[in-house]
Amino acid sequence: MAIVGLMMLGLSACAGAGSEGPATPPATAEGPCRNDGLDGFTGQKASAEVGAALLKASGAKTLRWGGPGMAMTMDFRPDRLTVSYDDAMVITSARCG
Repeated sequence: MAIVGLMMLGLSACAGAGSEGPATPPATAEGPCRNDGLDGFTGQKASAEVGAALLKASGAKTLRWGGPGMAMTMDFRPDRLTVSYDDAMVITSARCG
């Protein structure tokens, strides 16, 4: 039981790290993600509306926001778009995987 308690403590610590990202819009496609044209979103302010546009442009099924200092898994998913932003909520990169 002590191990489970430590695991829960560790998970709750991760949940509070960093700031909340923009709302994640629902997927509009269900195919593999495409990187073509995503560079045009760099420099824009991260928001749910921009996230929806990113999903549409990439064809990705899911979107994952990555804020400064956020831990993210390194698993590759061809249907996922990962969008990173800085402290000012400005998009620094958008890439499939």
